[in-house]
Amino acid sequence: MTKTIAVGGRSVRILAMAGLTVLAVAAHAAAAQDVGRMDQVVRASAEQDAFAGAVLVARDGEILLDRGYGMANREWNIANTGDTKFRLASVSKQFTAVAVMILHERGLIDLDAPVKTYLPDAPAAWDKVTTRRLLNHTAGLPDFTRLNDYEAQKTQATTVEALIARFRDRPLEFHPGEKFAYSNSGYVVLTSVIEKVSGRPYADFISETLFQPLGMADSGYDSPAVILPGRASGYTPADDGVVNADYVDMSVPQGAGGLYSTTRDLLKWERALFGGRVLQPSSLSELTTPGRNDYALGLEVRTNGGDTIISHSGGIEGFNTYLGYDAARRMTVVVLGNLNGAAPEKLGGALMTLARGGTVTLPGERQAVVLTPEALRAYEGIYELAPTFALTLSVVDGRLMAQATGQKALELSAEAVDAFFLNAMDAQITFSRDAAGAVAGLVLHQGGRDMPAKKKG
Repeated sequence: MTKTIAVGGRSVRILAMAGLTVLAVAAHAAAAQDVGRMDQVVRASAEQDAFAGAVLVARDGEILLDRGYGMANREWNIANTGDTKFRLASVSKQFTAVAVMILHERGLIDLDAPVKTYLPDAPAAWDKVTTRRLLNHTAGLPDFTRLNDYEAQKTQATTVEALIARFRDRPLEFHPGEKFAYSNSGYVVLTSVIEKVSGRPYADFISETLFQPLGMADSGYDSPAVILPGRASGYTPADDGVVNADYVDMSVPQGAGGLYSTTRDLLKWERALFGGRVLQPSSLSELTTPGRNDYALGLEVRTNGGDTIISHSGGIEGFNTYLGYDAARRMTVVVLGNLNGAAPEKLGGALMTLARGGTVTLPGERQAVVLTPEALRAYEGIYELAPTFALTLSVVDGRLMAQATGQKALELSAEAVDAFFLNAMDAQITFSRDAAGAVAGLVLHQGGRDMPAKKKG
């Protein structure tokens, strides 16, 4: 839950993300899932020391892949397995959201009532802040993990009340409900709401209400003081290799990112949640109905080509995570990593594609073709990915160059007409054309995401 990693946070400076793993580039019907290819894709990342962790892929009750990669503890040479416990970071948010929905079903929380209903001492600026807006990141609360004092305070033990005091008197970033801005602060406030309404500490309520009934014996709220068999150590890349990750006191993330689990326990969770054993159908529908920025309640819900993926990723010191579910195919993909980097989310997208019968191309398997400078000039122009972030494409010395806002230009290589890949990182661009055959837009494929942009002018 660092400023640089941000618990599940997002950035539009997408091209700045270096990647050594894989990316799905196409999908087609297939008779069966290629488990060997799944393993090959993960190993390609693990062998480059871009990923260490555990992976599980299951479809309709059948486990397709369940393996560990790399070391849970590099100093003792202990390997990761499906029983290794990883910090979940922002994958924790869905458990907080489900806890709120359970209290809502019990008639104890009104999602659209002001949060002051449950926290009477909340500041006047929060009068329009509701539980729902906290859940879907539209409340406007400043994210305490991005405040200037976060790095200095993240190692100190704290309480929910003390955490809220860090941001409660700061101005809201926008009028509640007006915009979307990912905020860990909202989920700290939700932690307090759960405790006040249930009369139980957050960790106990989650354990008693969710983990214990579902047989998730290898899941809980993390604490470095507890002797926890099988807990992975967290690592981060450095200029001279891999180092131990910075320390963060686990009283800091609270319901925004404080839980731990295993790939196998998270499969139990997905089966129970989407199998109707946790929430009433109306509550599950509310939980998974996307609002602004494709964010629902503690979950992202994205539809691409008719496929809907319900997922969340997370990042905290030493750990990056991904949990995804394809409801139509009852497909679960879990990637838990104890080496900071983009690999878990990228692998999650790639494994989901493979499990649905699609294809994945490793960076070293790409073959460039030559297009004439005249053909390349058809792609020149400005493509706006976000209001303040665009790609400018131009032909320089016979090469097609892509320059993102505020970043250096990078060369694109053609795989085919209208299909390119970046030489400097694991990202691809496909172009679309209008009825007259003119280039009208592009889609940037990176980190398991598809980001469209129209050509300006």
